[in-house]
Amino acid sequence: MLADKDRIFTNLYGYQPWTLDAAIKRGDWDNTKKLLEIGQDAIIEQVKASGLRGRGGAGFPTGMKWSFMPKNPTPERPSFLVINADESEPGSCKDREIIRHDPHKLLEGALVAGFAMRARAAYIYIRGEYIREAETLFAAIEEAYAKGLLGKNACGSGYDFDVFCHRGAGAYICGEETAMIESLEGKKGQPRLKPPFPAGAGLYGCPTTVNNVESIAVVPTILRRSPEWFASFGAENNRGTKLFQISGHVEKPCVVEEAMSIPFRELIEKHCGGIRGGWDNLLAVIPGGSSVPLVPAEQIMDCPMDFDGLKALGSGLGTAAVIVMDKSTDIVKAISRISYFYKHESCGQCTPCREGTGWMWRVMERLRTGDADISEIDTLYNVTKQVEGHTICALGDAAAWPIQGLIKHFRPEIERRITEKQGGGLGTMQEAAE
Repeated sequence: MLADKDRIFTNLYGYQPWTLDAAIKRGDWDNTKKLLEIGQDAIIEQVKASGLRGRGGAGFPTGMKWSFMPKNPTPERPSFLVINADESEPGSCKDREIIRHDPHKLLEGALVAGFAMRARAAYIYIRGEYIREAETLFAAIEEAYAKGLLGKNACGSGYDFDVFCHRGAGAYICGEETAMIESLEGKKGQPRLKPPFPAGAGLYGCPTTVNNVESIAVVPTILRRSPEWFASFGAENNRGTKLFQISGHVEKPCVVEEAMSIPFRELIEKHCGGIRGGWDNLLAVIPGGSSVPLVPAEQIMDCPMDFDGLKALGSGLGTAAVIVMDKSTDIVKAISRISYFYKHESCGQCTPCREGTGWMWRVMERLRTGDADISEIDTLYNVTKQVEGHTICALGDAAAWPIQGLIKHFRPEIERRITEKQGGGLGTMQEAAE
């Protein structure tokens, strides 16, 4: 279990004010000028050495991503940092806690990361529904400018760096990095075809890196406490601490900072008071937000909660939004509801996603009620394979994977509904288990 002295987010629950004075007492903005003096390339090397991987879902090594940025940007073509605070993945709510209770960690991280990448400015793209969080962020930015921590000669370092906060309008698709860039430019939020990648041509056609809020916010602490300290947590290739967001059928849902690779059972016992109704009542877990396949109870019990451990189970860590479902859950209905979400949020640019998400949801609804033929289960699976990997962005994959996970692990339950509907009378999952 992570010791209190090793926590990066010391005000995660808002017991202290979010303001600049309180943040400075907690250790933020502590001689930031000295952090910058180690040099731009040296900062990138330290982030690489820490083993930090992106906390927004894909898990790409953060330091390596930064190193793709050009070393000599010109005034005509400056570099930008875009921070993804468009936290719209169902189940995910960690960035929200950082922004509303610890915004100065994010702003200091933006300065350090922007300096390392030789960026002219950072744009924080915050989700439209986060109204109070946006107000806090705007106020925190004003405080930082008033103290000379941002803007001209930021922190007395001789480096000019601006931070802008941009509010989205509630589109899930704008969490995809190129759709976010389109939206920042004032266009419709639709993903761009890659290449060119943002590091080559991103915001306003300039070199851009898009990073998650948590990925940026941890950087100053890593530099202060050493990359070796950060790398001491977690398994090989899964280093550091991580914010886990645990919701659903646990005794105490929460957002908690823990060491990577903590076993699932330990995470739930220590921080959530166990599963509602006991461990025998656990049915399945979606370990990384609604876009990753579910994992049945018996497989996830002792699984390390990290990128590689969950990948081995055919799922993923994603944003570490852990959705716990006990045996009272109508699992087919739950996945059908998720497939409706992806149908609703598809931007409609790619045919497989535009047509496929609606088609998959309609079939899921018929499977939910049992008004289908058993052969349609395989047809649905085949369609998910035609959607997955055939779209510009990963929304097609996100719509396909929950359904694939359901068919892989709970096919007997789908078949039972169909046979019972054909034979009359629809029992519950509990009755089927008995």
